[in-house]
Amino acid sequence: MHLLLRCMRGCCRRSRMPRSLRRPLSYIKLIFKSLYFNSLTNSEVVFDSMLEPVFWMVEIVTRWFGMVFVFLVVALTSSVIFIAYYCLLPLVLQTYSPGWIMWHICYGHWIIVMIAFHYYKATSTPPGYPPKMKTDVPFVSVCKKCIIPKPARSHHCGICKTCILKMDHHCPWLNNCVGHYNHRYFFSFCLFLTLGCMYCSISGRNLFIDAYNAIDHFRHMEAEKQGVPVTGIGLLIGIAPSEGVAGKVLQEVSQPPYTNKDRMFHKSIIYMWVLTSTVSVALGALTLWHALLITRGETSIERHINHKETKRLAKRGKVYRNPFSYGKLNNWKVFFGVEKRSHWLTRIFLPSGHTPYGDGLTWDIYPLKKDMMPV
Repeated sequence: MHLLLRCMRGCCRRSRMPRSLRRPLSYIKLIFKSLYFNSLTNSEVVFDSMLEPVFWMVEIVTRWFGMVFVFLVVALTSSVIFIAYYCLLPLVLQTYSPGWIMWHICYGHWIIVMIAFHYYKATSTPPGYPPKMKTDVPFVSVCKKCIIPKPARSHHCGICKTCILKMDHHCPWLNNCVGHYNHRYFFSFCLFLTLGCMYCSISGRNLFIDAYNAIDHFRHMEAEKQGVPVTGIGLLIGIAPSEGVAGKVLQEVSQPPYTNKDRMFHKSIIYMWVLTSTVSVALGALTLWHALLITRGETSIERHINHKETKRLAKRGKVYRNPFSYGKLNNWKVFFGVEKRSHWLTRIFLPSGHTPYGDGLTWDIYPLKKDMMPV
């Protein structure tokens, strides 16, 4: 580092550079000096400084394309619901028993209501912001960008350009920060969307296999310009009752032509299954990760902070304890706002717009660290 600065200084002295290049060169020298100007600088600070342009570009792109991500969520979810109503529901009504019909209709509509409600609330509910005027609320630091006191668990969002109470992360799919007042909506949306995708993936597996085989068979038959047998798709389109009976009948009866409607039907089934299966795996992993954080009483940001504190205190022979964890069960009660037994149903498995505990400024919910809600 020192050799580089000496070379740069020597070049400046030997060749009198124009004034238009002196200022950028001076700025570069200042950046290099800022990397080691005090004893608190370490490799992490240098690495973060080098990645600062990348973070800046990510913030810009996320801010500009926020509404595009929201549109994609609405469009993809609506497409799956349309296919379920247009393609799957008629098959369910024609082939299933009354008990299974009732199950699919009730479960499917319940999932749709829960997904739509929690996504709307997650996107429209402000995450919570610390007061900008001077108050008596205790704070742990001062934001270097907002120049306002930061309460515990508050962090600055570079995309929203403000501090967020109990900030977890900025979600581009919501075009909103996940904080104190909409954290529950975000997690519930992820949970119920995962359950809905798993439901479509599991219940539509056989339909996907039949549709894929049908398209493959018809593609080969069209290439050979021959008749197209439908063995293997009778259960999908309701032509034949079983494979054994279908094999005998179809040998004698000529097969009608493969229309564009049939092709679109099969492609819609494949599209729905691939999309829901992919989302259920990816979003399911994210949901499990956030469930683990909720069990520990942490946010995504606090997970990294607590990990560093744990390592730092371990070197001194001490054990770090999360001050915002009230026990595994109590952490879930605080998160969902469970105050009595009926709330496990009405506030988790039914749409509920109740506000979370506290104001996001102080966190003395359980001063004695014991179960205050025996439910």
